[in-house]
Amino acid sequence: MRVLVTGGAGYIGSQTAKALASEGIEPLVLDNLTAGHPWAVRWGPFIRGDVGDFDLLRRILCEHRVEGVIHCAACAYVGESLLEPRKYFHNNVANTLVLLDAMLEAGVGQIVFSSTCATYGIPDDLPIDENHPQRPVNPYGDSKLFVERVLRAYGDAYGLGWVALRYFNAAGADPDGELGEEHEPETHLIPLVIEAALSERQHVDVFGTDYPTPDGTTVRDYIHVADLADAHARALNYLRHGDASLALNLGTGRGYSVREVIATVERVSRRPVPVRDAPRRAGDPPVLVADPTRAAQVLGWQPQHTTLESIVRSAWAWHVGRVRQQRRASDEAPVLAATGD
Repeated sequence: MRVLVTGGAGYIGSQTAKALASEGIEPLVLDNLTAGHPWAVRWGPFIRGDVGDFDLLRRILCEHRVEGVIHCAACAYVGESLLEPRKYFHNNVANTLVLLDAMLEAGVGQIVFSSTCATYGIPDDLPIDENHPQRPVNPYGDSKLFVERVLRAYGDAYGLGWVALRYFNAAGADPDGELGEEHEPETHLIPLVIEAALSERQHVDVFGTDYPTPDGTTVRDYIHVADLADAHARALNYLRHGDASLALNLGTGRGYSVREVIATVERVSRRPVPVRDAPRRAGDPPVLVADPTRAAQVLGWQPQHTTLESIVRSAWAWHVGRVRQQRRASDEAPVLAATGD
């Protein structure tokens, strides 16, 4: 079986490609490398291109006899979406419509969609299950919710089979050390804290210390990237059996605060993390924790990396390896002697 993974050179897409390959499925990666990395494509063919290119997509789907799509390509920074909503609606919505139309033209009838807990907005109840009202508070969440609605309509009208996976906070690194989180700019908490511990940044900003939580900082449900990848492979297999389309939460059901994350990185790294308190960010809910019961029931999916410490240890190991590799490359770089010319 061959599956197209859009955004397959990115953090989650590359780990998903690895998970597919381990199941005997060939991942065909499409990525424009805006946020992805060529070094992260190791388990199947790579095509550099854009999800908004209809002719390219139709040719790929037909010529490679693709049987399903895992759609990870998206802009995914909440803060940026507030400043540049046009970018988010174009990339996350308009380009996804192009992809879906190319799939219909090529007769590809199954898609696993990377959605987000940002579609829920400020939760009424905790933990959040899939029946919770979806009221996004930023354009990023709006864009993902719009695509979920499109998938329902395409399923009803054209028979498209789909699973929307609503991630909570993706974190951690490949347990084998081959893949990890490297964004520019970096906005995710765990790598930011690790970079501060490695003295790659001066401090970590804690946005809000007066939330109604045990230590005053926001609480999030961190889900290991390898567990996310496993859920994608399981969702694809679910669709292959012709089961009903649906949306599923991906989380552990346990939340950790910003201060708990910082303390865990300090414990794992045995290094202090400089911290600076900062004002709250607009639209940040105090607590976001998943109810992952349905994913367990439907997919037989259970996270294997359930503690914050195990997630942080995997991320720390990868980042330390990255720093060592960069230093080694720097030491091996040729030194150009001055010629006096």
